[in-house]
Amino acid sequence: MAESVKDMTSKFGKSDKFEGTNFCPWQKKMHFLLTTPKFVHVLSTPAPEPMEDEILEHTRRRRKWENDDYICRGHILNGTSDSLFDIYQNQESIKDMWDALESKYMEENASSKKFIVSNFNNYKMVDSRSVMEQYNELMRILGQFKQHKMQMDESIYVSSVINKLLPSWKDFKHTLKHHKEELSLVQLGSHLGIEKGLRAQRKWQRKRKGNFWIFSE
Repeated sequence: MAESVKDMTSKFGKSDKFEGTNFCPWQKKMHFLLTTPKFVHVLSTPAPEPMEDEILEHTRRRRKWENDDYICRGHILNGTSDSLFDIYQNQESIKDMWDALESKYMEENASSKKFIVSNFNNYKMVDSRSVMEQYNELMRILGQFKQHKMQMDESIYVSSVINKLLPSWKDFKHTLKHHKEELSLVQLGSHLGIEKGLRAQRKWQRKRKGNFWIFSE
C-alpha cells in the first residue's frame, strides 16, 4: 500500500499545474489520476451524514469518505498554481471546490460543450464501482449541460443513462425501458438505489445459504 501511495504521489507531482487556462484537459487528467486509487467518488457524492446511534458500518463509510476527501483535496490543490491554491483551499469539501472550478473555467473556450457531450457519450459503467456512484457522476455531467444551456427532453437523458447500465443489469434495463410511466432522472436514481439494495440482499442470502450447507455437512 505504501508503495502505491508513493507511486500515486509521484504521478501527481509530475502533472502540470493548473494556472487558469486549458481547464478541460487538466480536469480530465486529474480525474483519471484519482480514479486509479478510487478516490474520485468524493467529487460526485456528498459526505454521509452523521447519525445518532449510527451502526459501525455507517461510521466506517463516513470516516472513509472523510479520509478520501482529505487525500483528494490535497492532490487537487497540489495540482493548482499558488494563486488558485489560496483562492480554493477553504472550500468545505473537495466536491465544492471541484464544482466551483468547473463553474468558473468551463466557459474558457468554445470546445467546452463538445468536451461535455463527449464525456457523457463515452461514459462507460464498470463492475468494480458502485452503480449509484457512477449514476451520480453522470448526473454531475448532465448538470454541466444545464450550465452551458444545452437543453434536451429529460426522457432522452433517462434513456441514455439506462443504456449505460452494465450487461449484468440487462433484465432490469428491459424493465425500466418498458415502464408504464415516463421516468424522471430522480425517479431513475430511486429505482437504481432500490435495485442495488435488493441485489445486495440476494447476494447476502445466497452467501448465508451456502455457509449453512457447509456447516450442515
